Amino acid sequence: MFRILVVEDHQELRQLFVRVLEKNGYTALSASNGQEALKLMENSYVDLIICDIMMPVMDGYELVRTIRESGMTMPVLMITAKGNFDDMREGFLSGTDDYMVKPVNVNEMVLRVSALLRRAQMISERKQRIGETLLECDSMTVTWGGKSMILPQKEFNLLYKMAAYPGKIFTRQQLMDEIWGYDAVSDSHTVDVHIGRLRERFRDNTDFKIVTMRGVGYKVVRL
Repeated sequence: MFRILVVEDHQELRQLFVRVLEKNGYTALSASNGQEALKLMENSYVDLIICDIMMPVMDGYELVRTIRESGMTMPVLMITAKGNFDDMREGFLSGTDDYMVKPVNVNEMVLRVSALLRRAQMISERKQRIGETLLECDSMTVTWGGKSMILPQKEFNLLYKMAAYPGKIFTRQQLMDEIWGYDAVSDSHTVDVHIGRLRERFRDNTDFKIVTMRGVGYKVVRL
């Protein structure tokens, strides 16, 4: 059974999240701030963390930075009232994996928790499947239809990222930041070039396609 740690200083909201998670089959632990969470984690393994940002003693940003610096890789879902882009960017830079803005739909929260746990398992295995197409990180190989293809690193990472979130729209800047790095000197046209190459390589693939969202970015959709 997966163990989820809820870090939230608002007692009623913390209790609500715990009840909902337990109702959906998870073991839920709780803490009222980042420092309390770290102390709890000294003696208890957790598979995923749900945390608020604005908390006393130690806020969510510092909590996530601390656990990432210590080498812990469990998924983190930030749930917060801070919804502007700069706050979200800081959350992702600190090491969070997903982000929800209050007021939270608890059913959506459970869906996101499930998706994050699935992706964490994919990452630990360093492979993922979309339809009959298998992507393997260690060899940067994509296998489908009885044939295998080794991709250049950036192309593989770009496809792997989007395939992990079928239907999710990624802006060009998001992809630049995640695949090329926040300090990359290339512009977002680089993403378009790599997307074009991927489309050409997988034009006959019947499991997925890369869709352009005009003026926004790209997404991978299942066929």
